[in-house]
Amino acid sequence: KKRPPQTMALRSIARTASTTAHRAVGARSVATLPDLPYGYGELEPVISGEIMELHHSKHHNTYVTNLNLATEKLADATEKGDVTTIVQMQAAIKFNGGGHLNHSIFWQNLAPPGKGGGGEPEGELADLINAKFGSFDAMKSQLSASTVAVQGSGWGWLGYDKATNSVAIATCANQDPLEATTGLVPLFGIDVWEHAYYLDYKNVRPDYVSAIWQLANWEDVAARLAAAK
Repeated sequence: KKRPPQTMALRSIARTASTTAHRAVGARSVATLPDLPYGYGELEPVISGEIMELHHSKHHNTYVTNLNLATEKLADATEKGDVTTIVQMQAAIKFNGGGHLNHSIFWQNLAPPGKGGGGEPEGELADLINAKFGSFDAMKSQLSASTVAVQGSGWGWLGYDKATNSVAIATCANQDPLEATTGLVPLFGIDVWEHAYYLDYKNVRPDYVSAIWQLANWEDVAARLAAAK
């Protein structure tokens, strides 16, 4: 079956890390900026085209560029047995690799209003949400509150716990990737770095978090759940 973009992004980073650790620089695989499944302006009025263009073509692209640079340095250090540099590169790979993973999921988690965005989840996803939180509205309220409360920059997530076959809410600081940080498989994420919303919502984060539910692509979220099982 078709794998969701999260899986492809994970494989991209794993392939890059493996290749860079064992091959010369010229033969190395690289992470790439994914195309969006919609135009920059199609998420308006919830998210402006200006923000989408900056967020995708500038911010996400910077994570991709810096991830590739860090993995190149890691490869060089590995080939030379330079343990100090190998250790130094871990933070850059975590930050930029996390940024690449998180945004690759985020773009697919959203869809234009009337074209898959909004509404409520169905099927097994809805059943797991109801079993854990009592209702979709209760989950939505809890995830919104947790996400708004993130100090500084970070992400709010609805994730899947393979061990208990249940969903859970979690937050991550900066660009820490959910699965590597908590063990939860990311299903739906809300980016609360200011560059994701400031031009539209200024410093009123609650309004942005409240509005983004109008764009939630539950078909994509359900596909991530199915792939995680």
